[in-house]
Amino acid sequence: MTTVDLTKVPVRKLYTGEEIPCIGMGTFGSDRFTAEQVSAAVAGAIRAGYRMFDCAACYENEDMIGDVFKAAFDEGVVERKDMFIMTKVWNDMHRKVREALEKSLSDLKLKYVDMYFIHWPFPNYHAPGCDVDSRNPDSRPFSVEEFLDTYRQCEELVDEGKIRYIGISNMTIPKLEAVLPKMRIKPAACEMELHPCFQQQELFDYLAARDIQPVGFMPIGSPTRPERDMMPEDIADIQTPEMQAIAKAHGVHPAVISLKWAVQRGQIPIPFSIHENEYVSNLQCTTEDPLTEEEMASIATLERNNRLVKGQVFLWEGANDWHDLWDEDGKIVDCTDC
Repeated sequence: MTTVDLTKVPVRKLYTGEEIPCIGMGTFGSDRFTAEQVSAAVAGAIRAGYRMFDCAACYENEDMIGDVFKAAFDEGVVERKDMFIMTKVWNDMHRKVREALEKSLSDLKLKYVDMYFIHWPFPNYHAPGCDVDSRNPDSRPFSVEEFLDTYRQCEELVDEGKIRYIGISNMTIPKLEAVLPKMRIKPAACEMELHPCFQQQELFDYLAARDIQPVGFMPIGSPTRPERDMMPEDIADIQTPEMQAIAKAHGVHPAVISLKWAVQRGQIPIPFSIHENEYVSNLQCTTEDPLTEEEMASIATLERNNRLVKGQVFLWEGANDWHDLWDEDGKIVDCTDC
């Protein structure tokens, strides 16, 4: 197996000054890959040089990934202190964060996680693999107090040493404005959809100004995302003429250009692949042949507001459509305690 020189992989600094890798590996296999395939890819990725992994309870594979982590530690492939392992509390456990974390720690065979994300900012549960038109009658709009209750549970677990950093995910500026001043422990990162045709520049700049690290999922536009998340109007980032031209100039696949752009822009992309040649090249590309200023400027013009994860399954009774989840008019839609 090809291994990547870790000393050449760029780093990001969290607000504490701690340095973490500029790229991680996702573990969401969507509907296309089994837990066995995902965990095998994690095992290969550790040996290739990956030191950051983005997990989640709702991906339903943490127990098998935990076996991989334990084997890597037991065999001396890597030490726990050199890994940055992230996971998330799912929507149905917002009132039971401790229980959710303990289950993830048990499955992952860990004593602590480096980052614990609140996966979505509201406790609107949907069954795994459900149809995009499914609605849960118990779903409700964002609540500042409910969110802060969940966040405070995370803060207690930081105090106990079971979480090192708290992360937020799928947030908007209006929601952040409502909750950030009321947090005792600052969030270290915000996980969000980021790819060339969906750059979220305003939110990106808002986070950067507050020293909250953007972590970008779907960094190449997720061509293997679940079919329920695909819409006719979606744009395939890597098929745009600009991305194709830059990829040709560098002699690589356009997916690699998406990752180079993400790293040079300042976010932490978390690509996923079960194929060794792909996940190795994803890591390797951060260490060599950077994009030029002109190429970065060209990709900056690709913004199409092309949101791929729309979140329809989290809508509440009375909501208009998925746009209500994202506060596009600058205020939180239907919030009762804002």
